[in-house]
Amino acid sequence: KSKYGLKALLVLAEEADHGPVLIAELADRQRLPKKFLEAILLELKRAGLLHSKKGKGGGYVLGRKPTEITVGQVIRVLEGPLALTPCVSQTAYRRCDECPDEQACGVRLAMKEVRDATARILDNTTLAGLNAQVARACTPGADPHGAAKPERIRGARPRRSKSMAI
Repeated sequence: KSKYGLKALLVLAEEADHGPVLIAELADRQRLPKKFLEAILLELKRAGLLHSKKGKGGGYVLGRKPTEITVGQVIRVLEGPLALTPCVSQTAYRRCDECPDEQACGVRLAMKEVRDATARILDNTTLAGLNAQVARACTPGADPHGAAKPERIRGARPRRSKSMAI
């Protein structure tokens, strides 16, 4: 879910100044299953990361600036806590039943280190930052994956000339 959600959000971040984007266009541009993407976008909308507009000229837009939405926020919305064990989660802490002493648990110490490193990276990686990385990695107009560009959707606004497939 996070992979698909992030792919769609990165397109919306790229198109932030161009108005709403249809689900069909997001699915087509990133080659994602439309029905599954609809459910993911609804979760992101409920969390306030997206807004939607119905009718002609409708679609999805980011709920905040691309510089204000982090990968960590998206993953927490779609997957839950970043922590691999509940005893180190900052958002869903739960003591492990079998653990007599959390402070002396080697597994907990290791998992806390993993959680902290993961959170540090994901919470400091924004949609805008990722799109900037992609732009630097790609030559203008080239698809980094070598895929052909999908056909334009009827009635959809034309894409910008530089495609940034994720």
